[in-house]
Amino acid sequence: MDKSELRAAMKQRNRALAPDEKRAAAERIFAAVEALPEFAQARCVACFCALPDEPPTAEALCRWSGSKRVVVPRVEGDTMRFYDYRPDALVRGAFGISEPAVSGGPVGASAVDGGLVHECPPEMLDLVVVPGVAFTRDGARLGRGRGYYDRYLSQPELRAFCVGVCFAHQLVDALPVEPHDRAMDAVCAG
Repeated sequence: MDKSELRAAMKQRNRALAPDEKRAAAERIFAAVEALPEFAQARCVACFCALPDEPPTAEALCRWSGSKRVVVPRVEGDTMRFYDYRPDALVRGAFGISEPAVSGGPVGASAVDGGLVHECPPEMLDLVVVPGVAFTRDGARLGRGRGYYDRYLSQPELRAFCVGVCFAHQLVDALPVEPHDRAMDAVCAG
């Protein structure tokens, strides 16, 4: 299969999962992330707000934000940046993904209901949880094709441990890899 065929096949399989199957898979996936020593050591964790065909992240985001600084992405043109996770400060953003509301005020911060949502520079991240269409066990990743994560993860100041997360059927034997693709340090599937 080429990339577009693989993306279509995985999207169809992901959407075919029943809600209780997705929840159970997410519990296994994020328990595996939490079992990583790099997660235990991390002070600042980047994660994503899930689309309907991705492992649901809401419970993990809530749980993690009780003990760590948790940040989530916001797409701004061709750039992706991470901002503090606050459930009350999320809006429907690019591609229908929930993302932090940022408007006016100083660059990188926004007053939302009396609080501030701050941008997190890449060098502050200790661990990044990365979604993908498919992964190999050795960390190759196929994304959605727009390159947001590839560009973000290739920044020289980012030294975070990167963990790909996916449903079990999204683990494949091989993927086409290009020079700009950033391999994951670990993959947690459920």
